[in-house]
Amino acid sequence: MRPRALLLLPGLLSGGVAAAQPIVTSVSAERLEVTVYRDLGRGDREMRLDWLNGFALITERRRVTLQPGESVIRFEGVAGGIVPQSAIVTGFPDGVVERNRDAYLLSPATLLDRSLGRRVTLRRTSLATGQVREQDAVVRSGAQGAVVLETPDGVEALRCSGLREAVEYHGVPEGLSARPTLSVLTRATRAIEAEVTLSYLASGFDWQANYIAELADDGRSMRLFAWLTLASTDETSFPNADTQAVAGQVNYTRAAVPPAAGGPLQLRCWPSQTTSDLPYEQFERQAGRGMLADGESIMVTGARMAVPAPPPPPPSPAMAAPAAVVAVQEELGDLKLYRIPEPVTVAANGQKQVALLVRDAVPVRTVYRIRAAANFTGDLAQAQRVLVTRNREQERLGVPLPTGPVAAFVSRAGAPFLIGQGNMRDYAVGEDVEVAIGVSPGVRIRQERVATNAAQGWSDYVVTVSSDQARAIDFELEMPLPANTRIERAALAERDGMRLWAVTIPANGTQTLRYRLRSLQPRP
Repeated sequence: MRPRALLLLPGLLSGGVAAAQPIVTSVSAERLEVTVYRDLGRGDREMRLDWLNGFALITERRRVTLQPGESVIRFEGVAGGIVPQSAIVTGFPDGVVERNRDAYLLSPATLLDRSLGRRVTLRRTSLATGQVREQDAVVRSGAQGAVVLETPDGVEALRCSGLREAVEYHGVPEGLSARPTLSVLTRATRAIEAEVTLSYLASGFDWQANYIAELADDGRSMRLFAWLTLASTDETSFPNADTQAVAGQVNYTRAAVPPAAGGPLQLRCWPSQTTSDLPYEQFERQAGRGMLADGESIMVTGARMAVPAPPPPPPSPAMAAPAAVVAVQEELGDLKLYRIPEPVTVAANGQKQVALLVRDAVPVRTVYRIRAAANFTGDLAQAQRVLVTRNREQERLGVPLPTGPVAAFVSRAGAPFLIGQGNMRDYAVGEDVEVAIGVSPGVRIRQERVATNAAQGWSDYVVTVSSDQARAIDFELEMPLPANTRIERAALAERDGMRLWAVTIPANGTQTLRYRLRSLQPRP
């Protein structure tokens, strides 16, 4: 099992609560709200599902029954990545007396540590015959280093016999929780049923837009579809949650979360050079019995402890089907909020996709673009293919476009074919939208210096661009100018501080540009 911190606020109680105080356990929330914020540090790169650095604001509404006096309220099933400084609990009639942290999750290490001096069952399996032998044992050491057990045969260390061994526990020691749990101490003057709201930030979440661009046969328009993709690496699921995502610059500093006690067993044997010098997983593979993680080999009342599954791989791009549910955009000050109109489940170690954007017949151009310094000579190939449109209502857009990957498709004989992939940055309404989706080696340029006059400080160049495309294409050459130079004898546009040559190349044809590059340095 993966240990996670179970926290509310630091610097408060570190130990247990007095036994005289009754414990009230809230197993689950009656209503959930999950708001996911992006990891702004990754820019327009795709999410890494094994390393999510966004966060979520989670609000849980629970109903608890309080008796007169002080009670400990345990909220089970909170997010494992809860940020302790952020937690807020409201709804108790007389407020909260103390806020505590439950720092021990059920794990192989904590289970063994809390079983010190207790009886367990040791199960051994012969790798040769498969025969299983069970015997009583008493735990005589903790989880650090060798795990020492005492059996009727004497004192020995776990997994130092060369056999496949497992420990079966007869119960869960007091104070261990199988689910992330948060507890508070409250006080009531009378018996009451209270509706409590618990809000907190949690790490291990992120979201992005996933765009699918379906180009028309003539390449002059596209159907633009986008998924709102939510991802979580937290071990807690949030079923039927009112869910939304927030885009924009949020001033958020990632808080450090103290680690929870526990973790996997790290077993060592003595003397050295024994069978256990190999990692247990490697020992199992070499024995031909497959691989078992340390957490899987420890059982409580005969049941194997669950090991969290890794996050699923990202979904494969696919042509978009009609969307039944589409997220609704709302203004949130300087931020944009995308609300999913019906409750969904944000699953543990999983993803959720809901339609974000559906636009038909969006005008688009495919521009083949090469950037080259004005004084280079030689050949350049592999022009970038760039989808160009404008984010305006006239172009059937006119909505904020969040960052995310783009997959471009065309259809042939009713079947979709992927023609390129790229990344969309954040675009505001009214901006020109450009997405590079790959290269085209069939569009290339050659530049030659055909004349030069060092005394007068100029050189003449000829640029020839060719295309092997079966239709006419739009081509752009962006030329950064060397310092203290200017271009003469050619009428070129200017964009982003570079000279721009924009031209249409006929099918399987060429175009030529001639210009003079003059130095502006004073001559001696």
